[in-house]
Amino acid sequence: MIQSLDKIKNKNSEQFFLIAGPCAIENEDTPRRIAEKIVELTDRYRIPYIFKGSFRKANRSRLDSFMGIGDEKALNILKKIGEEFDIPVTTDIHECSEATLAADYVDVLQIPAFLVRQTDLVVAAAQTGKVVTLKKGQFLSPEAMKFPVEKVKESGNEKVAIIERGTTFGYQDLVVDFRGIPVMNGFAPVILDVTHSLQQPNQKSGVTGGKPELIETLAKAGIATGAKGIFIETHPEPQNAKSDGANMLPLSKLDDLLAKLTKIREVINSI
Repeated sequence: MIQSLDKIKNKNSEQFFLIAGPCAIENEDTPRRIAEKIVELTDRYRIPYIFKGSFRKANRSRLDSFMGIGDEKALNILKKIGEEFDIPVTTDIHECSEATLAADYVDVLQIPAFLVRQTDLVVAAAQTGKVVTLKKGQFLSPEAMKFPVEKVKESGNEKVAIIERGTTFGYQDLVVDFRGIPVMNGFAPVILDVTHSLQQPNQKSGVTGGKPELIETLAKAGIATGAKGIFIETHPEPQNAKSDGANMLPLSKLDDLLAKLTKIREVINSI
């Protein structure tokens, strides 16, 4: 998947690849600061890197939750980050019309977990010719993810990957079944979304909770069990983030985490 992205750096390093950035594009300054720091770290550790930011948050628990700063404004910020740092960028889409809209600004289109069975949406993303990442539905088995992958490929697009983000466990928790990573790697490269896998949804307050203290644990296990990529949402001040702050990694902790994960990957490669 990453081999098809012209702007991605370090693609021959044999390291895992990283998708990381803020949950949502909140303004122009914060995502740029995040991208600058992650580019510095991924260049140092020779990690292929894709910047992530949602141009609009369509899936929110409450009507008063932050949804975005305006579609074109946010998409333009994503495009500027890609151009300034010469890196690929990704965002999620929620409707068929957003596929062609976002494709003018980003390199990778992400299908959200709740929408991964929406055939029209998956096909619309595939037909743009962009790389497509499919988040595994919290309600789907690993084996069932072969069908969304087939929809992308049968639409004439071989550039597809799967993002594991946990399975519903009761009403207010998620759990990652690491047995599913090698299964899904048989369909397409698997990326482990460590931050969303630690969400605690459906809280009484209408604000999603999380367990960010387990980010390192999940990320290490993901590398060890064969994940090709790691997905992390990060922010300089997660407590002030306008979306998903409860499960984000503080940007200041990313260096230490990447140092550990690259060492694990080197050991795995040597076995």
